[in-house]
Amino acid sequence: IPWRGPVGAVRIGRNKETNQIVINPTYAERSEGLLDFEVLACGKDSTINMIETAAHEVSEDDIVSVLSAATTIHQQLESWQIGIVAAVGKEKQTEPIRDIPEALTKLFADNFKTKLSETLFSNRAGKSHIYELKHEFLMAVKDREIDTAIAGDFFEGEVDKELHRGALQEGKRADGRGMDEVRELFAKAGGISPVLHGSGIFYRGGTHIFSALTLGGPEAAQIIDTIETADTKKRFMHHYNFPPFSVGETGRVGGFNRRMIGHGALAEKALAPVIPSQVEFPYTIRLVSETLSSNGSSSMGSVCGSTIALMDGGVPITRPVAGIASGVMIDGEQYTLLTDIQGPEDEFGDMDFKVAGTTEGVTAIQMDVKVDGIPLHILEGALEKARLARLEILAVITAEIATPRSNISSRAPEIIVVQILPEQIGLVIGGGGKTINSIKDDTGVEEITIEEDGTVFITGKNGTAQAAVDRIRALTKIYEVGERLNVTVTRLATFGAFAKLDAFNEGLIHISEIAPFRIETMDGILKEGEVVPVIISKVEDGKIGLSIKQADPDFAKKRGLEPKK
Repeated sequence: IPWRGPVGAVRIGRNKETNQIVINPTYAERSEGLLDFEVLACGKDSTINMIETAAHEVSEDDIVSVLSAATTIHQQLESWQIGIVAAVGKEKQTEPIRDIPEALTKLFADNFKTKLSETLFSNRAGKSHIYELKHEFLMAVKDREIDTAIAGDFFEGEVDKELHRGALQEGKRADGRGMDEVRELFAKAGGISPVLHGSGIFYRGGTHIFSALTLGGPEAAQIIDTIETADTKKRFMHHYNFPPFSVGETGRVGGFNRRMIGHGALAEKALAPVIPSQVEFPYTIRLVSETLSSNGSSSMGSVCGSTIALMDGGVPITRPVAGIASGVMIDGEQYTLLTDIQGPEDEFGDMDFKVAGTTEGVTAIQMDVKVDGIPLHILEGALEKARLARLEILAVITAEIATPRSNISSRAPEIIVVQILPEQIGLVIGGGGKTINSIKDDTGVEEITIEEDGTVFITGKNGTAQAAVDRIRALTKIYEVGERLNVTVTRLATFGAFAKLDAFNEGLIHISEIAPFRIETMDGILKEGEVVPVIISKVEDGKIGLSIKQADPDFAKKRGLEPKK
């Protein structure tokens, strides 16, 4: 099979405690939070042709140093593969070169070459005007009985060459912007509907994103069960939609494809480092980004829209996140970097380099290329230009909403977290779930979730959560000797009286604990329903002893009782 390989691939992380580089980290190292960033890079001949990065706000210099280490490993892997090919490989097939009819090249040169340059650099965004010219060209070709498939490929090749020529020789871009210029920006927090828990609108030129936030209880977390991870829960999710109308097309709406899943995952990866922990913010967080209009990096637009929605919804993120896509035009040693690529630059440029992060550093990178590889010094320059563009975008976002709102939406559920002992979990659940279901039914809470360590999440609305908390606290309250209470007498016995401490606990007032002197009988001393003061005198094996005489030494005298003489 003809190709221009081989390539090497390596995953590199950095231990956040020691700052040591970790080559091909294990699943344990990756899952146990030992790494502050992780880079998956492929490349050949000291260049890079693919990058996937997840990071906790690391500097561009740190990224470059890891990519430099990756190129060294790539060369070792290439040499190893080349050695195998030398030993057992076969001669590659050669791709047949299709002859371009002279009539086709003449038609283009005479009638379309100048027109293509004027069309490409007409300061218009998008690609529709280029497609219109291509259609005109193919109609002219058809009249001359030339293969339209060959003609179509030829035309796109000429578009590619002209875009490169304009950028490299004249410093021109298709839409008339400067090489480092970001398109017009717009940010809007909230104001869509009071039903939404949070919303954000973000525009970057012709890319328009609407992001919606929904908050739920811990029970709404997604359960992940894969080959690599078994029965884990995911409490932060970002989903990305790309309806046909966003590019002016009709088509089936609904369902997902690989592109949508990949774009959603990239934005999720970019935002994950700033999401608060479950201890700080016990909600399950779901973001949905709808692409309303697309012309260049809707995934990075989704990062921006989602940041706005999170802050509008009162999610206490550590810092806002923004993203931008950069490109490059390369011809041999000559190159030009492009900030905020769109339309034909995205399709015919040599690199799509998406970088997301905060003011403090990078959180995610994704790069793919249309050339064999990008030299490290070009990537270093692209990272710096992406940083400057990111700061420009963040300034627009923070001008609209600088920090997360102090309160979440009134439409969002209320979550209260309480802690019980692990051995009390069975007590709260009850046989067959009877107790916990009774609490839910009586209080009207939406859900009660209990973790193995005894953490209890109560999700409800309109005060129902607090009512359930009160029930659980009463049920699991641990009484201590010396506590002073007022209790209700529930039944009498010859040896004393039983009294209700709360809805779930009962104690015994022994006859010897009523007065500081001997009492022979319980007749007429206490009555059912009476509230009396007590001090807890004993807690043993779940049984609680109560003492009236310790709480009120004069109680018996007030009842007309006197010691026998």
